[in-house]
Amino acid sequence: MTQIREHAEIELDSPTLVEGMPGIGLVGKIATDHLIDEFEMTYYASVHCEGLAPIGVYEEGSREVRPPVRLYADEGRDLLALRSDVPVAVDTTSEFAACLTGWLDANDVDPLYLSGFPAEKTDAPPELFGVATSDVAADRLDRHEVGHPRLNGAIAGPAGALLNRAAQIDLDATALVVESDPRFPDPEAARVLLTEGVEPLADIEVDVGGLVEQADSIREQREQLAQRMQEADTQESSQAQRIQMFQ
Repeated sequence: MTQIREHAEIELDSPTLVEGMPGIGLVGKIATDHLIDEFEMTYYASVHCEGLAPIGVYEEGSREVRPPVRLYADEGRDLLALRSDVPVAVDTTSEFAACLTGWLDANDVDPLYLSGFPAEKTDAPPELFGVATSDVAADRLDRHEVGHPRLNGAIAGPAGALLNRAAQIDLDATALVVESDPRFPDPEAARVLLTEGVEPLADIEVDVGGLVEQADSIREQREQLAQRMQEADTQESSQAQRIQMFQ
């Protein structure tokens, strides 16, 4: 059963959702958190799907306790962002995906899922590619010249489950995958996600100067969560990985 509780009256018209579940390099979370902070997005809804830790979170300087997974909205930009402070339990990713996807479908939301791909350390900028669950979403990637995957692969964790569920119910969904450091939080990969993927697909402009300037601080703040994600089962972490195809 869908368990998304709205807390603000905001008018949205076929909005784009940017998903930020914790994953490899925390690229999706860093990018989504930056959007929420940069646009001063409004706390819109709480997510109470199966598989999420039953905890309360609070922020510096505030007494308000909120659930660990929340939706934020920007009415003017027709934008939604999913902020998550916890991973999804391995054995409930399907239930979580069904819960969230049901709400997205009912509210005519175009989901944009974010994931990292483990990459060896090089001096080259992180490479970005996109995949989609439908021709409509694939055409959108083509129009904005988002790259194709160069290898066979699969997206695991919550992002993979969300894509799988979207395909099941014929929901137009898009996933952006960026090369990222598998060991540490990767603000540079998050910047590439935003500038080369999220901006054109969501038709927004976001200042990433602060993201680059605060890279060291971001790494330090996210280090504990990144360590937790490394220790967790890989299915709790949204990430793309190469697979061997047999014929």
